[in-house]
Amino acid sequence: MKRTAVWMCCALLGVMMACGKGKAGPEGPDTGNPGPGPGNGNPEPPASVADCKKCVVLAEQLHNRAAIADVPSGQIIWEWKPEQSNVKQQHLAWFTNTSDVKPVYDGKYLLVTASGGGVALVRIADKKTVFYAYAGGNTHSAELLPDGNIVSASSTGNFMTVFRVDTTKAADEAYSRNFPLAFGHNVVWDEQRQVLWSAADNHLIAFTYNFSCADPVLTQSETIDLPGKDAHDLFPVYGKNALWLTNTTNVYTYDLDTKKLEQSTGIQANIKSVSSGGASLPTIIIRPKTSWWTDEVIDEKGNTVFYQSGLKIYKARWYVKNGFSYPATHNIRQCK
Repeated sequence: MKRTAVWMCCALLGVMMACGKGKAGPEGPDTGNPGPGPGNGNPEPPASVADCKKCVVLAEQLHNRAAIADVPSGQIIWEWKPEQSNVKQQHLAWFTNTSDVKPVYDGKYLLVTASGGGVALVRIADKKTVFYAYAGGNTHSAELLPDGNIVSASSTGNFMTVFRVDTTKAADEAYSRNFPLAFGHNVVWDEQRQVLWSAADNHLIAFTYNFSCADPVLTQSETIDLPGKDAHDLFPVYGKNALWLTNTTNVYTYDLDTKKLEQSTGIQANIKSVSSGGASLPTIIIRPKTSWWTDEVIDEKGNTVFYQSGLKIYKARWYVKNGFSYPATHNIRQCK
């Protein structure tokens, strides 16, 4: 009788474990799946984003959010969701399908875009959306201009939008102006040359900026032919005077001094984003597993850098300073 009772207790415990009543280790943030943590042999995550030594920023579409993940612990330590911020209810649809996240202003802010048409400047410290507006046309990326204005690129709209950043204005009142850009997926400011770069389908284009707050204008100044088609990501190569470039078939680097385009090593086709962070960090890429997203950030050789089952990551960037686009000391500013 006692043996029967013991067997029944063990069987009941086994059922509870199978149903998730006794799973080991903490749950990953917002995934519902077991996540890395101290119980699984991983280190504790940093106390704050400022303390993070090896973090990636994510455009994550399962939760329509910008997120920051600590690589050693494998945990998401910070997130911005528009519905939990000061974005108005009627504007939440603007931030459907987060499309890009860039650290700006000495890593104290994030520049966020979404395919729903939204563009936002978010302060990391308190998650406040200090500025946001609507571009439309399937917005894929954005960039800071030196005077504090923001320019975005929209793919199906085939245009760039320049916004006059004024944090005292409501989102509906933000001044904006569109400029043609075929297959607009990316924009990168070049601090040394004082031009804006964009890879538009099969051309790399430079635009000059007139630095006018009242009447901001971008003017095409140089066009460089590119191989292939459907250029997607354009982003600075860390510590070099060069740009990463991806299209449907390949990953390249373009040296701005020699004007030479070279194919990168490693995985090539259908890369949504690429980011480097110096000799101590591997170059990371986003290669979709389903449709246009993945739950894994990998390096050029396919090794896992960050993974959480079920996430829908569209782009990933190392959380490092961008010396190609911004000055060494870069404080938030508004165009006056």
